[in-house]
Amino acid sequence: MSSAADVDDELNAIRIDIPRRYYLLPGAAVLTGITIGLFRGSRAASLRFLAENAHRTPRTVRGWYLYNKSKNYRVLLGGLKAAGADATKLGLTAAGWVAVEEGCTHLGLDDVREVAAGLGTGMLFGAMYRMPMSAVRRTTVLGFLIGGVLRALRWSKEYLEEQVHTRARELALDAAAAEGRAEVVDGRRDGEAERGSGR
Repeated sequence: MSSAADVDDELNAIRIDIPRRYYLLPGAAVLTGITIGLFRGSRAASLRFLAENAHRTPRTVRGWYLYNKSKNYRVLLGGLKAAGADATKLGLTAAGWVAVEEGCTHLGLDDVREVAAGLGTGMLFGAMYRMPMSAVRRTTVLGFLIGGVLRALRWSKEYLEEQVHTRARELALDAAAAEGRAEVVDGRRDGEAERGSGR
């Protein structure tokens, strides 16, 4: 009785299948943004603190301790702020790439989805970082090139997979033909042996 209930639960269960590229690409972009933001933000905060406090350097050991302590806190805070900002910007840019790619797939433009995603992401990246128009053109061209390279890689992967399947089929047919010939040869040998023993 419990097995029927388990089967009913399995049939009524809601399954959500999220393609890997939906979370891998934005997740990798967020991690990259955090890393870049931590390094750049902490360095900028350190230089800013040094510039703001250059005219009042401490004179005692306690003063140096407090100076370095407050500098470290400012560096940490500046790094975390920049990490959050860069992670958000890069994560949204990567999510834009995935959204454009998925939109092209749903529209039936599967052959050009990488190129369209590169173009769209280049424009989105330029808008996110408020770049001048010349820089937006460069990021768009770079996105087009990256999309073209990814399209070429996908084409070559599909071509190689097709070649592997074709070769596997040929080897299976050759093996079946060789096995059939071996059976025929074994059948002839058995027949010859029977004729020889009949003599």
